[in-house]
Amino acid sequence: MAPLIRVTLISLYLALVLPLPLLAPSGLAVTLLIALVVGMVVVLALTSEIVQLDSEMISVGYPTWCRWLLRRGWSLRLDHVVGLTPVATSQGGRVFYVRQQGGGQAFLLPQRIARFDDFLMQFAAATGIDTSSVKRLTPPWTYQLLAVLSLLMLIGELAALPLLPRLS
Repeated sequence: MAPLIRVTLISLYLALVLPLPLLAPSGLAVTLLIALVVGMVVVLALTSEIVQLDSEMISVGYPTWCRWLLRRGWSLRLDHVVGLTPVATSQGGRVFYVRQQGGGQAFLLPQRIARFDDFLMQFAAATGIDTSSVKRLTPPWTYQLLAVLSLLMLIGELAALPLLPRLS
């Protein structure tokens, strides 16, 4: 996953949930703190997706530490790839599914990775498939804006910390 996207999603998670244990009634604070840590592990796992592409194969998966928690991932020999199928999203974007020979299972083409343009060029060169219509799912400025807003929220929360009533 692209570092900008990963950092933005982690920052947004922290900005949204970090204040909750501090604002909760004392009986819920410990439970919310445990939930915050568990949620952070899930967010870190979800943003740890690994995409590998070489001259023979593409694979998408997760590191060993979180593979048990998330879907197993997939891999496909590039000489078995026969095309890309575009599918519109409900938000107006477009995702692409990698089709394989024999009409078998289709796999979601990763679109939130670092050096996406290089990835597309390598994928096109290895498969012979035209990728000129494939674009990033979301333009980088949206994640940049979300990162700035998340940072501002965290700064505001830290500034408000001294104003919280003393915990007993």
